Amino acid sequence: MSTKKTAIPTDFQITAPIHQTAYLVDGELREWKGATSEVYSTISSTSEYQPTLLGSIPDMAEAEAMEALDAALKAYDKGKGVWPTMHVKDRIESMEKFVKQMETKREEIVKLLMWEIGKSLPDSQKEFDRTVEYIYDTIEEYKQLDRNSAKFQKHDGVYAHVKRGPLGVVLCLGPYNYPLNETFALLIPAIIMGNTAIFKPAKHGVLLITPLLEAFQNSFPKGVINILFGRGRAVAAPIMQTGKVDVLALIGNSKSANALQNQHPKSNRLRLVLGLEAKNPAIVLPDADMKLTVDEVVAGTTSFNGQRCTALKVVYVQNGAKDVFLQKFAMAIDGLKFGNPWDEGVKLTPLPEPGKPDYIQELIDDALAKGAEIVNKKGGQRFDNYIWPAILYPVTKDMRVYQEEQFGPVIPVLSFEDIEEPLDDMAESNYGQQVSLFGKDVYTLSPLIDTLVNLVCRVNLNSSCQRGPDVYPFTGRKDSAQATLSVHDALRSFSIRTFVAFKDNELNNETIQQLLEAKLSNFVSTDYIL
Repeated sequence: MSTKKTAIPTDFQITAPIHQTAYLVDGELREWKGATSEVYSTISSTSEYQPTLLGSIPDMAEAEAMEALDAALKAYDKGKGVWPTMHVKDRIESMEKFVKQMETKREEIVKLLMWEIGKSLPDSQKEFDRTVEYIYDTIEEYKQLDRNSAKFQKHDGVYAHVKRGPLGVVLCLGPYNYPLNETFALLIPAIIMGNTAIFKPAKHGVLLITPLLEAFQNSFPKGVINILFGRGRAVAAPIMQTGKVDVLALIGNSKSANALQNQHPKSNRLRLVLGLEAKNPAIVLPDADMKLTVDEVVAGTTSFNGQRCTALKVVYVQNGAKDVFLQKFAMAIDGLKFGNPWDEGVKLTPLPEPGKPDYIQELIDDALAKGAEIVNKKGGQRFDNYIWPAILYPVTKDMRVYQEEQFGPVIPVLSFEDIEEPLDDMAESNYGQQVSLFGKDVYTLSPLIDTLVNLVCRVNLNSSCQRGPDVYPFTGRKDSAQATLSVHDALRSFSIRTFVAFKDNELNNETIQQLLEAKLSNFVSTDYIL
């Protein structure tokens, strides 16, 4: 199967490759003169299909990793650095300076999101705008956090001035599917809380970080944010092996997280902020509103081609609803529009990983060999850079598509009679992020909800799984996450409660009064940030 080539709008054309040679270490945009890796898009810019060269990035190694680590350590300076000891309002001013510059790069970054990872134009715009909103919301939440701390408590004759302090040096690694939003959901709260950071972009969605290098450089003191390029094992592993990293902030898969944790010689000292994989199920009950259910399951399984940790990756349908659901679901999946990210109304777009169609084909072939069938007519049809979502039924537990997080366009469906079947599967699963539950009868839903909240961290009622809004907790059980990411929780994940305490006596009271009046301490302060 082939796709019709349409003209690329002028605004979205790649006029010249971006050969990125700058990287940010110790406040300097240094020029890279070593080996580079070419960056290709699976989207073709010619009438005959061929990948498009987008540019190149530095292929860095241990030497550069150590430079970045040294810069971050020097900026933190054992807690004495300018950034960790800075007043909250001054750190906020730096972040506001950064985000205002970031807003001027919207057009450039949206274009690169489309080309690098194949994300549709509306979703690319949404990712950018949502990230900017996340930064502003984080700033407001940080102000409120500081306001709440602008006081002294007293218990048993002891006063305490309790605030939140930074943890140290953060190694930040983001994912390719949300290379801006989810990366910044780690990086922004980490920095604003007074930590220093080393950041390496994901394997795809790398070039879109480059328009922001100057903004990072001129918004924060030197060494606060250091940005490297290259493979994780060449850059991140040597940094972890030093044992000098205090926080590993990673959104990716548990194998990568475990491998990096194990490199750290004192892992008990390592704070983990991890967003990992999931196998989120949908559970469809017989009384579900079928139109709404199909619409939500289509969105949950195919948004960004299922390349989301929050995607619905397995669908359980009770026998009474099975036939109607499969018929309507197959029609809806086959009715989706495939095209390039800028095409109007497009729902399915090219896959950024060149090997992903072959992997999805392996899952389909394995399922077919073990008794499943492809329900929808277009399922499994191949493009140069895509494979049409295949609805597979009946799926059994010995199939790879049931066992593996597919992270792409293939949809396993299982039927059940007893609700204990999907509940048992979820309890045995390695994952526990979210579930979508479709039904109306409150006598059925009530005990189900009460059980499901103890198996996952978010139960979506008659709604597909998702991360947002970003003010809500985003986390998971078991191998799906560690720590919580939301505007409120991320600030706490990247900090620790710390305080000054003193006994209630004349000397201490007078000393604290003088400290407050002199305004010499950025920590001992009851200033209220408006």
